[in-house]
Amino acid sequence: MSNYTILRPDHHQNLCVDMSRSAALGDEVSQVLTYPLEFRDIQSCYPIFFTKDSETGAFMPVALLGLNTGQNLFMINDAWDAHYIPKLIERNPFLIARPANANPNQTSQPKLSIDLDSPRVTEDRGEALFDSAGAPTDFLENIIAMMQRIHQGLEHGAQLSQALVAHELLEPMTVNLTLADGESKVLEGFYAIAEETLFNLSGEALQTLNQAGFLQPIYMAIASFSRLNDLMARSNSAKQQRAESL
Repeated sequence: MSNYTILRPDHHQNLCVDMSRSAALGDEVSQVLTYPLEFRDIQSCYPIFFTKDSETGAFMPVALLGLNTGQNLFMINDAWDAHYIPKLIERNPFLIARPANANPNQTSQPKLSIDLDSPRVTEDRGEALFDSAGAPTDFLENIIAMMQRIHQGLEHGAQLSQALVAHELLEPMTVNLTLADGESKVLEGFYAIAEETLFNLSGEALQTLNQAGFLQPIYMAIASFSRLNDLMARSNSAKQQRAESL
């Protein structure tokens, strides 16, 4: 369970955040939300798929980190084995929140909140959030800037998903993989760019997508599928290491 609260220097001056990487700190996840402005970096390491919210029907892009639920093939010996860590991983235990009593018809300033129940939140180790005078530390200032970029990126991502639906550019995708020991893996419940539909779009539609900043991330998402080979290689290596340790 999470316990998010608005971050305030008068309440949280003594808090620190452990930003190291480990399963115990919540990094053992098989997928994480991403957004178009991050696709260039994401596609260099991870496959990008889309998932559909069962309640709202909205589509959301995710970076795939493992082939099994709760498996992160990039966590090796409490270290992240990739040159880029997804921002929605790095942001833990922080979250952008709007005041509960905000007027939906008015623009309200997002607030930075922190999960007080996160194992990353401590008072004796990690990065301090405030100095002795209650001013944000450089660490916290960098977190605030990152969270603002994430907030903007997720809003842009929602617009991309709406455009993909409008142009019928998402289709269900089932991925069948066979590992080195013969084990079969089936990835279901994901959506991917409908490449044939994309290739048949009119010049006007392509221009509209490009002007909105969507065309490049669309092709980045397609290119990211090649990263499935790396996930298979990592899974094969992990299984071999487990077998050798028995």
